[in-house]
Amino acid sequence: MGAFLTNIRYVAWGSLILGLLFLVYAAASLAQLPPPSSPFWQAALRWTHVLSGIMWIGHLYYFNFTQIPNVPKIPEEARGPAISKVIAPAALFWFRWGAMATLITGLLLAWNQNYLFEALSFGALDEPAFAAPKHIFIGIGMWLAIIMWFNVWFIIWPNQQKALGIGEANAALPADVKAKSARTAMLFSRTNTFLSAPMLVAMTGATTLFG
Repeated sequence: MGAFLTNIRYVAWGSLILGLLFLVYAAASLAQLPPPSSPFWQAALRWTHVLSGIMWIGHLYYFNFTQIPNVPKIPEEARGPAISKVIAPAALFWFRWGAMATLITGLLLAWNQNYLFEALSFGALDEPAFAAPKHIFIGIGMWLAIIMWFNVWFIIWPNQQKALGIGEANAALPADVKAKSARTAMLFSRTNTFLSAPMLVAMTGATTLFG
C-alpha cells in the first residue's frame, strides 16, 4: 500500500479508474447504451468538468494564496532555481491544461443539455422569445470562465514564459523585461482570482436556483 500511495501516477490513475468504474456501474444499471442526452452522459461530462475545474482553480488559488505571497519571504540564496525552474513550470502545466479541459468539458456539457447557445447569448435564442433567468445566470458564468481561460492561455502563460525564461528566446531576455512580464502575469492571475467566486456562483447555482 505504501508503494501505491507514494507514487502519484498510481494514485491519480487509480482514482480516475475508480471513478470510471462508478460510471460504468451506472451505465450497466440503465440496461442499455444510453443516448447522448441521457443522465449517464450528463454525469460523465459533469464529473470531468468538475475534476478539470478543481485542477484549474486549485492551481489558481495555489499561485495567488501560497506561491506569490510567500516566495519573496524566502532568501534569494535559499530559493535558488527550485521554484522558477521546477515548481512553477510544472504548476503552470497543470494550470493551463486544467483551464483548457474545464472549458471544453463545460461547453460539451452545455451542448449535451441543449442550452449552449441559449446561455452564450444570455437567453436571446430562447423559445418563446424571452430570456430564461437560468440561461442568463449560467451564461454570465460561462462568459466569465471564457474570459478567465483567455487570460490563462493568451496573457498569463506567455508572460510567465518570459518571466521564468522558458525556451531559448526567453532565457536571454533582460531582467527588466522578465520583471515586467512577471507583474503582468500576476495582475491577470489576480483578475482571474477576482472573477472566480462570481463565476462559480453562476455555474453551481443556475440549476439549484432556477431548476
